[in-house]
Amino acid sequence: MVHTYFEYLTGEYPRGAGHGMLLVQLHGARTGQPWAPVGARRMLGRAGKRAGLGLVKPHAFRHTFTSAVLDAADGNLLIARDAGGWASAATVDEVYGHVDLHDLTFDAALRTVWGEAK
Repeated sequence: MVHTYFEYLTGEYPRGAGHGMLLVQLHGARTGQPWAPVGARRMLGRAGKRAGLGLVKPHAFRHTFTSAVLDAADGNLLIARDAGGWASAATVDEVYGHVDLHDLTFDAALRTVWGEAK
């Protein structure tokens, strides 16, 4: 994947695009122009179906990224806010905050509720 990404940037990506967007038109009158959001959604949809993943939506990447940052930062909302570019840590907490399923305290609480306490 890294090799393919490198080839894209060094061999296919139009020089002088000047905007920094990753997904751009490679051919035609709009060469070098960023894709419209619908183009990215369609490409991901086709790729997901080919890979047997079903419908893949762009927001899934944002959710996965934010969840990974929260896990790596031990739930620090400020780090996740800054990494994802949100204005509010409350938004991160409300939308992406979740309990750490691997937390021993969480596991113990569930086992107590289910009558499986050790």
